[in-house]
Amino acid sequence: MTKSMTRPLIVGFALLALMTFAACGGGDETKPAEAAPPPAVEPAPAPAPEPTPTETPTGASEPAPDAAASGTLASFACLSGDAAKGKAKYGQLCASCHGVAGAGDGVASAGLNPKPAHHNDGNYMNALSNEHITKVITEGGASVGKSPMMAPWGAALGPKAVQDVVAFVRTLANPPYACP
Repeated sequence: MTKSMTRPLIVGFALLALMTFAACGGGDETKPAEAAPPPAVEPAPAPAPEPTPTETPTGASEPAPDAAASGTLASFACLSGDAAKGKAKYGQLCASCHGVAGAGDGVASAGLNPKPAHHNDGNYMNALSNEHITKVITEGGASVGKSPMMAPWGAALGPKAVQDVVAFVRTLANPPYACP
């Protein structure tokens, strides 16, 4: 490789590393979340949850109302968070790595190893407890033996907003999440 070919490669790798570092919080945990610039891509709507059966007075089963039809995100009786508020925070802080639909395909994911978790993988995510997801968001990936590249967002979000993000993450699962 010639010297003229090496320099653009080094500059390219340096820019990729800088973008990844900045997109994942840049290590400045004292900076409030509201100061972060909005994502360059408008978040896509969360996938609609599958209807779940509900009991009728006669004992017959009928599908639950479709959250997408009413324009609201699914809510879960076992969660205290507001999924709509969590969607906004997820778009600001999580989508750059995890992708707007939770597929682990955010713009910063290309430079990450290991790759970000797929929040839309219900087979994986539905097995995780709400406490586990809360700990990862609050304390970062290293707190549960995952990637230290997953930044701790607890100080920037606060406890209520963390629960909002947990509620939104639960809406991404396919197959859909069901409270235990």
